[in-house]
Amino acid sequence: MLWDRCRDQFTLAQWLKGRIYERRSDLSPDGKYMIYFAMNGHWSSETKGSWTAISRAPWLRAIALFSKGDCWHGGGLFTGDRAYWLNDGYGHCLLQDASEVHRDTRYQVLESYGGECPGVYYLRLQRDGWTYLQRDQLAKRKHLDIFEKPLKNGWMLRKIAHAEVGAPPGKGCYWDEHELEHLTAGVLLKFPTWEWADWDRNRLVWAAEGCLYTGYLRSHQLKDMTLIYDFNDLKFEPRCAPY
Repeated sequence: MLWDRCRDQFTLAQWLKGRIYERRSDLSPDGKYMIYFAMNGHWSSETKGSWTAISRAPWLRAIALFSKGDCWHGGGLFTGDRAYWLNDGYGHCLLQDASEVHRDTRYQVLESYGGECPGVYYLRLQRDGWTYLQRDQLAKRKHLDIFEKPLKNGWMLRKIAHAEVGAPPGKGCYWDEHELEHLTAGVLLKFPTWEWADWDRNRLVWAAEGCLYTGYLRSHQLKDMTLIYDFNDLKFEPRCAPY
């Protein structure tokens, strides 16, 4: 769907009968294109069951399409309004190209975070103003990575990115929780149910339990918390892209 953040209006687009790896996906800076990695398990199909696509946001119909055939690497990042980096890894096969976007072959990954979701997600976070602080190893196959983003008036938004085998019910192997800390007032607010959060101009926005919310930081508190969209009642319906 398309989110008009100025008016908090939403335009419904397409569904996918499969899995979109949102942590390996990205939106172009001008909001007109998106790159996404998806899997439907149809391994004998033209896309080999998994693929990377570039589409016109918020639609899923590909204008550029790369078959993958497995779930290592895949997806990518936009390096400009029309340029993208392909998270190639073990390799894609070009099925369809588009003249309106082009692959950025000069982009260099400064830090590698492996062949799964953090390999794109952590790069995207740092590009978008998050600072990577540290990794805490909790067990053999369980760790968390901590990111921070400074907000206004002394506030800090902290993202705790978990990666583990045997995650809690309702979580995937990669999941996030968040904290707000006012550094001088000594206020720490924990939000373990927030699946996503970020700063939008002069407000905080976050997603939790299938809903999207907004709120404002005032007097060392998070105030005026408002539900702006509840996604829980949405049901599949076939929709064709208008291109």
